[in-house]
Amino acid sequence: MKLHDLSPKEGSRKSRKRVGRGLGSGRGYTSGRGSKGQKSRSGAGVGLTFEGGQTPLFRRIPKRGFNNVFKKEYSEINLYQLNRFNENEEVTAEKLMACGLIDNLAKNGLKILGDGKIEKALVVKANAFTKSAKEKIEAAGGKAEVI
Repeated sequence: MKLHDLSPKEGSRKSRKRVGRGLGSGRGYTSGRGSKGQKSRSGAGVGLTFEGGQTPLFRRIPKRGFNNVFKKEYSEINLYQLNRFNENEEVTAEKLMACGLIDNLAKNGLKILGDGKIEKALVVKANAFTKSAKEKIEAAGGKAEVI
């Protein structure tokens, strides 16, 4: 069997309805649209939010809050989660993604939070550290490098 021999299974495909092809076809004259009115015209119809002229729901509900365009977004990870790495190993965002600790890197990169204890001396490279995280890493004999 070759690619040009393939055809769809019998009955799986329907031919399109040919409308407006004379009165004898059964779909002539108004082409199944009825007579007159908004839905009979070509290109006509109402939008998804149209409610018959009534003020739409999305305009009746008050606006709340705002989006801060200057907000820094980080992928965050806690100190205790770094204990799975070996002594003196270099921990980067790529390694954390590879072992499944973070899904994807946020807009501003990786931030290390200070929750838990770290038992090993690690070289941790991240975009930001909390004060307590940096202190705990250095107290364990490791290094916290801001990239």
